[in-house]
Amino acid sequence: QVQLVESGGGLVQAGGSLRLSCAASGRTISNYAVGWFRQAPGRERELVASINWSGGSTDYADSMKGRFTISRDNAKNTVYLQMNSLKPEDTAVYYCAVSTLIRTTRVPPDFASWGQGTQVTVSS
Repeated sequence: QVQLVESGGGLVQAGGSLRLSCAASGRTISNYAVGWFRQAPGRERELVASINWSGGSTDYADSMKGRFTISRDNAKNTVYLQMNSLKPEDTAVYYCAVSTLIRTTRVPPDFASWGQGTQVTVSS
């Protein structure tokens, strides 16, 4: 029942920053883990980061650690992805997804609801 809309993507120079937002509607997501994924042209969709129901636990793919930060504001029913020190290889469509679990997970089948994605392009 939940609908997810990503925003905040765009064109940025290498080394720059973007903040992505995932706004949920139709149902509260405050009791569920949420993940960010990305898919580059010709590549498989991959996990970027996930956050548990309260925001107290996070999980990051190794290539994102130290550069990306996932957070949530349950009062706004929104999840964020702060992206710093962006690299050209970060260019992809970024998706948010809501899990059926309260804990973080890296397993795609655990994410039942997906947004349509937002394009991030990083120039060299």
